[in-house]
Amino acid sequence: MLVRLLYASRAVDTSPAAIDAILAQSRAHNMPSGITGILCYGSGIFLQAIEGGRMAISQLYGHIQRDARHKDVVLLHYEEIFERRFGGWTMGQVNLSRLNASTLLKYSDKPELDPYAVSGKVSLALLEELIATAAIVGRH
Repeated sequence: MLVRLLYASRAVDTSPAAIDAILAQSRAHNMPSGITGILCYGSGIFLQAIEGGRMAISQLYGHIQRDARHKDVVLLHYEEIFERRFGGWTMGQVNLSRLNASTLLKYSDKPELDPYAVSGKVSLALLEELIATAAIVGRH
């Protein structure tokens, strides 16, 4: 059974080194667990979609909730899926500070990432647009 989970959190450390460390750890641990996904960050906020088996995703989300690098962890969306949407990335990344402000304005009232202020479906739509516009970078 495949599932997709979307969550938001605030970064405790927003330095490039901290972001790189989170991505490196994700890439190293997710593939053996069959987990794929995408991590967006901007203004100290993470928006992450993860996909994989139900148990693996549940365990990873529990780990994220206890991870000292995150605070204000909130579940935005969870669903059973027929196929992966983010299967091409062990953990793709998007630096939202490099996006055109109009992309963010399309989905919220201000040109900044704030998944706490919009529905999970809106955040998922933003991720879909990032795929469509090739804004995702990272190792496949």
